[in-house]
Amino acid sequence: MSEFLVNLLGERLVNGEKAELDVHALGSKLSLLGLYFGCSLNGPCKQFNASLCEFYSKFKKSSDHKDKLEIVFISSDQDQKQWQDFLQEMQWPALPFKDRHKKMKLWNKYKVTSIPSLVFVDAATGKVVCRNGLLVVRDDPKGDLEFPWGPKPFAEVVDGPLLRNNRQTTDSSALEGSYVGVYFSAHWCPPCRKACTHYFSEMPWLAVPYTDEARRSRLNRLYGIQGIPTLILLDTEGHMITRQGRVEILNDPDCRLFPWHPRPVLELSESNAVQLHEGPCLVLFVDAEEEGELEPAKELIQPIAEKIMAKYKAKEEETPLLFFVAGEDDMSDSLRDYTNLPEAAPLLTILDMSARAKYVKDVEEITPAVVEQFVSDFLAEKLKPEPI
Repeated sequence: MSEFLVNLLGERLVNGEKAELDVHALGSKLSLLGLYFGCSLNGPCKQFNASLCEFYSKFKKSSDHKDKLEIVFISSDQDQKQWQDFLQEMQWPALPFKDRHKKMKLWNKYKVTSIPSLVFVDAATGKVVCRNGLLVVRDDPKGDLEFPWGPKPFAEVVDGPLLRNNRQTTDSSALEGSYVGVYFSAHWCPPCRKACTHYFSEMPWLAVPYTDEARRSRLNRLYGIQGIPTLILLDTEGHMITRQGRVEILNDPDCRLFPWHPRPVLELSESNAVQLHEGPCLVLFVDAEEEGELEPAKELIQPIAEKIMAKYKAKEEETPLLFFVAGEDDMSDSLRDYTNLPEAAPLLTILDMSARAKYVKDVEEITPAVVEQFVSDFLAEKLKPEPI
């Protein structure tokens, strides 16, 4: 396990007293690692930090599992003194300030899109146990109720009465054997109103009662919700099909592709461009203006995209790279301008928005072999990034 942790975190961590900590010394009993993503200048982070300190102190003093958990702070601070001052408020170690490359790898690996964020992972494998640790700290303040806060079947988490808009109730068991959309939203959120009224306006759906805060929180924890609106699609056995239900509805209002199983390659559009911020994305820019002209480009990169999806699905891990093709339109032009890309077409790129980095393969002919080598070199960290 220690070798895995070294690969994940590096060999040295630091604490608020500027002392170094050997990662090998985290403890043989360690089974759960909390990765705390934050920044000293962020108000919600400072507020959550106080709650996390209280949680950590109680857990380490009284929990039967006190030796099984450690937290590591992964900062996005740009000022070392501010980072050091913030670290002094913490009782747990952090990645070294200068290890920016390791930090960005973790941000991308666990698809962190907002801070503060606390992701609990298996200390032996790195697999996500609970993506929304903020709710764990709130709902289990001593850490002694549901440790290690791992996922439970949807049917178990949602169990209980559900409401219709006419105030009649239906038991959650009625969902068994059906495709289910789990929609996280709020009445005050304009995009929330737009996304689902577009398709479901004549199909009133069931809701977890507002007063059942515990059940709503457990569902948030189960799917690691980081922002709203979010629509999770589940298959008839309760397994997740996609987290991108909102994007799928906007792109496919007639539901021709329902139930929206993930596609290896997407055509870049205004509605799915938000996914560019969820991690590294391969984008193949081509000279295409009309519908259907992107098909040859999709066919070119589809085999490697399918190969990557299958490889990481077999490991029960999220795909480390999304694949897009982009033609000649306002969305593509805006993306080129924002990332300062050349006007060449075809142009093969990997864009990492969170790291503000890009990788460009500007060659006259792009073949499947070129794409595969480009992706392989990126995943092996052999490519040199250019700043965005």
